[in-house]
Amino acid sequence: MTRSILHVDMDAFYASVEMRDNPELRGKPVIVGGLGGRGVVAAASYEVRKYGVHSAMPMREALKRCPHAVCVKPRFEQYKSVSNAVFEIFHRFTPLVQGLSLDEAFLDVTHSQAALGSAESIAKQIKQLILQQTQLTASVGVAPNKLVAKIASDLRKPDGLVVVPQEQVTAILDPLPIRRLHGLGNKTAPLLERIGIVTLRDLRLAPDATLRSVFGKYTSQMKARAAGEDDRPVIPDYDEKQISSETTFDKDIVDPSQLHAVLAQLADRTAARLRAQGWLSERVTVKIRRHDFKTYTRQCAVRPATQETKPLAAAAANLLNEWIKAQPRTPVRLLGVGAGDLTAQPQLELFSAPESKKNKHLDAALDDIRAKFGNTAVSRASSLKSRDSH
Repeated sequence: MTRSILHVDMDAFYASVEMRDNPELRGKPVIVGGLGGRGVVAAASYEVRKYGVHSAMPMREALKRCPHAVCVKPRFEQYKSVSNAVFEIFHRFTPLVQGLSLDEAFLDVTHSQAALGSAESIAKQIKQLILQQTQLTASVGVAPNKLVAKIASDLRKPDGLVVVPQEQVTAILDPLPIRRLHGLGNKTAPLLERIGIVTLRDLRLAPDATLRSVFGKYTSQMKARAAGEDDRPVIPDYDEKQISSETTFDKDIVDPSQLHAVLAQLADRTAARLRAQGWLSERVTVKIRRHDFKTYTRQCAVRPATQETKPLAAAAANLLNEWIKAQPRTPVRLLGVGAGDLTAQPQLELFSAPESKKNKHLDAALDDIRAKFGNTAVSRASSLKSRDSH
């Protein structure tokens, strides 16, 4: 049976929520993001995109391109609330929902069609329900796989619906520019364009020998992607079950001890959120963004699954140490700690029980103090270096 995959992408989500909640912003070039000197664009309305402003761009650069833009501070709790309503709609049609972010998801509706209508009909129903319940629009791509569905959802934004039947995959993809292929980096595209490969058809039909200098051992894989081939399954809750904390520095940090102090604070914050929501984590991820915006992630398993600060912080510290050894004295502008592979079931580890009991008492005491007196009321010794250095 041919699969039917939907990629649903909310249109300029954060900016659209802000314009919905504040009608005075409608029709204006709106940027949602950090307002400080080191702020980054989190979302850009379609009105401001005409000036070349896009998400992840430094706010300083965005305001150079559009000095009259209206800047709005992000309200992530509000976005999460709207996102929950949208994902509830998705789950009415299929249990196979893979969230990629608050505003984007893959849905496998292959086996939903017998009861709920064709994939195209389901896509239309989802768009209509989102509009009715949130007053926001979404663009949807419908295709036999995730790769083509994601490309399709981007072809007629905003408020688009593009259906790509299996027999039309090549015809629809062939004329598209190579930059439409997700996963093709900004450094790779110019290399291909320089040798005359500008469309997905060019890439699909290019001799392996021509592409090997660009893709190496991934040549056949990239040609298959250009042909719209993708057998990845939709994995339910793949990215929804993550809890993370991150911070962008006002000035780049080079000092390893200062980075570790900030990392300890972030691990503490992430662990507190795990406890508040009743999750245990089996995987820790550290996110590091350099001064030149190149971003790295390092991750490792944590056994047994935990919500305690100490083991999560220790794992994160080891990951950061490995990165610092590989890139000593590199200025860092952003640091983050994430907890993934979440489970609600405790896994007993007899030999660590006494230490674990002590950690839990400490965590609980700190959580209580912060709940009464605020998050800055008390800090762990491991996080004090960053305060001393300011």
